Amino acid sequence: MGSPQRIGPKHPRLGAIAAGAAEWLAAKLFARAGFHRLGSAFAQARIAEARERLARGETLYLAGLGPPGTHNSGVALIEVTQAAGPRLILNNEEERFSGNKHTTEYPRASIDAMVAALRGIGRDAGDIFAWLTTWDYPALAGTLARSILEEAPQSLKLLRSTEAAGFDARRMDQMTRTPKILAKQLGLSDRVPLIMMPHHDNHAWFSYAASPFAADDAPVAIAVLDGTGDRGSVSLYEAKGDAMRPLFCNDSMFESLGAFYSVIASTQGGWTWLSCEGRYMGAAAWGNMDRATNPYYSRLKDVLILAGDGQVRINRRLANWYADPFERPYHAALIDILGEPLQPSQLWNPDAVLRVEDISHRPGTQDRLDKAAATQMVFEDAMIHVVDHLLRRTGANRLILTGGVALNAVGNMRLLEHFDEAWFARAQGRKMPLHLWVPPVPGDPGVPIGAAWLFARLADAPRSAPLQHAFYCGLPPSRDEIETAVAADDVQAELIGEVATNEGRDGVADLMAFAVAQGGVIALYQGAGETGPRALGHRSILANPCGADVRERLNARVKYREAIRPLAPMATLEAAQEYFVLEDGASDAGYNAYNYMVLTAHAKPHARDKIPAVVHADGTGRIQIVRADDDPLTYAYLKALGRHVGVEMSVNTSFNVGGPIAQTPAQAIETLRRAKGLDAVIMVASSGATYAVRHGAVRDSGRFAVWHAEWKKRRSLS
Repeated sequence: MGSPQRIGPKHPRLGAIAAGAAEWLAAKLFARAGFHRLGSAFAQARIAEARERLARGETLYLAGLGPPGTHNSGVALIEVTQAAGPRLILNNEEERFSGNKHTTEYPRASIDAMVAALRGIGRDAGDIFAWLTTWDYPALAGTLARSILEEAPQSLKLLRSTEAAGFDARRMDQMTRTPKILAKQLGLSDRVPLIMMPHHDNHAWFSYAASPFAADDAPVAIAVLDGTGDRGSVSLYEAKGDAMRPLFCNDSMFESLGAFYSVIASTQGGWTWLSCEGRYMGAAAWGNMDRATNPYYSRLKDVLILAGDGQVRINRRLANWYADPFERPYHAALIDILGEPLQPSQLWNPDAVLRVEDISHRPGTQDRLDKAAATQMVFEDAMIHVVDHLLRRTGANRLILTGGVALNAVGNMRLLEHFDEAWFARAQGRKMPLHLWVPPVPGDPGVPIGAAWLFARLADAPRSAPLQHAFYCGLPPSRDEIETAVAADDVQAELIGEVATNEGRDGVADLMAFAVAQGGVIALYQGAGETGPRALGHRSILANPCGADVRERLNARVKYREAIRPLAPMATLEAAQEYFVLEDGASDAGYNAYNYMVLTAHAKPHARDKIPAVVHADGTGRIQIVRADDDPLTYAYLKALGRHVGVEMSVNTSFNVGGPIAQTPAQAIETLRRAKGLDAVIMVASSGATYAVRHGAVRDSGRFAVWHAEWKKRRSLS
């Protein structure tokens, strides 16, 4: 017998009335403050002018603003022409500059860096044609009002939360005054008008326009699966050519796959929201991933009700996060399944956090891992349910998955496995696999790009060329910036080469590979940083994938993180094909879907013996394929590693320790200081000058200096 069910809120009519009133009032108030909705006279006039100027052959600059109040604030800069469409110049994430992960603060440093980039191409802030925000705030206000009143009085607790549904109320003043704050920062005389772009539309259009799927008459299905957007948490679209139409939005903040996963991962794993999800996905691999024998799956799946038309509803007899997501997120029936949830005061407590290494001496750890596995499987069921409906409705075999939920790389792999040729033969009468693409920034750091790209599309700019890489955060460091950073007394640096020429680049790459082959752990800091949560070769820590103890050593002495966390394989396409099963459904544009560590792949039988450091407990790896044209130095390093260790593959983990990925040269040196087990940081200036930076004095193990000397000796003899 299943758990008792309650679908839908207690007071839907009251919620609907509250939503309409709040949206109407918020629209009036935000218009007075300088925020304009799509469809307003101001927005329509700007779109019309943009259309005219593009038709005349002018180049427009657009800025997408991830504003204060919502996590991962930042700014994107887009150049648009009628000939080429939008071109992404940069996507600055404020956390990389401020050091505050997932920050909700006003993105001052990101905007300063954007202005510096504009001046570098002979432009200035006054040349920005339009500023676009990533949320329709009146719609969000209506959704918040509905969420609070449709379950009153219990849900009134949401009013006391500073971060209800991901919105940080502490930033309300900054957010509402953004037009004035922005004008003052840019030195403009009047407030900067902002056009509000719908959150999920931004996700959808950027992800489609940047995808490798051809703009033809065949449909492309797009699923935005999110924690929440301004109107709902699940939105579905169909795209053909240069057109896109919305199909469905669930109009709910808490009927959300993201909320489900975040609540369970946090209250069972012991970490806070936005930090718990990836960790819990990693933990699931250590649990029982068999639906028939997992002791929790059959009961936990009753939390999500897979309803008609692909809808996913929460069972309000079990879930209580629609009323109290932090302190009392479970009803008694869910407590009976999972046990009492961890309280906010317990999060990050070492005695509460889920640790794989406790399996051998703490009886409850395996039990907790089985709960993680059950959560992952219930989540996958819901993803498959939504996508099944979407593919049947559109008749598409090409799918774009975006929104924060799309960072679940294991779930993404399951979609490719489930929607195979047999499924399409049954459902659509044709034999073909699902083709899937996920952008490198499916979560909110990518929405500023989407806001600007969507505005460009509304102005009739053509769709852009597909995305080839993710190196758009900030600008490459100058030689002066690096030399200033390495002048500190507690580090030592030496010039090891110039990568501006092929010969120089190959020499630096070979030295890196030689050091890694000797058991070294090095960081590579080059060019603009990656946008999105994954380091992809510009801000990466690298090690030998063949070392059996590498994962434990990196987690314990370099990253200081849970042993539960896997390490990712970075590879050439040939090596990826040799050691992993690459799905045909990810093969568009030469397996572009594997470029960004958003898909896991099953390791082949011989891989665990050869590359144990990058094969996770479940026999998979979250793979990244590197190409010569997109990242010449990293590609050359992988080719050199093939000569030194016999496989063109490297461990790749992000260059950070307990904070965001290092962005500036000063942050890179600070990260070196924190990572005792890091042998060297290879820092590449925009000019090509390349430095090896090591710990100073007694903290220097001397290993890299020995390897460098031995490498030079071998090179001279050869």
